[in-house]
Amino acid sequence: MTTWLIDGNNVMGAVLRGWWNDRPAAAARLTAAVARWCIEHPDDEVVLVFDGRPHDEVAQLAGGNLRVVFAGSSARDAADHRIVELVEGLFVDPDLTVVTSDRGLIARLPPGVDVVGSGTYGRTLGSV
Repeated sequence: MTTWLIDGNNVMGAVLRGWWNDRPAAAARLTAAVARWCIEHPDDEVVLVFDGRPHDEVAQLAGGNLRVVFAGSSARDAADHRIVELVEGLFVDPDLTVVTSDRGLIARLPPGVDVVGSGTYGRTLGSV
């Protein structure tokens, strides 16, 4: 079993064109794609983290082995801070993978945490 912490905004930037024009819709599209991916990985725990406040249409897509977390703030790097908090709480899990291409976030992770780039992960989702 692997625990995946996914930097949602970073993955959106890697795989969705024009995501900034309608952030809630883009987040919903990404969440739906990650939920489909989760079906193929039923033994893994997946936490998808977004900047900002919760969006009902996104939160409703969570379930099963997918949890959606909102940083609660739109401040710069809000989701990064939340991911670091989650890593600190989960780091006892040797099978922890963080999905991001954010160098600043990667530098804040403890040694030994596996990192998968946002584009690499995004390509596993198929059409988003």
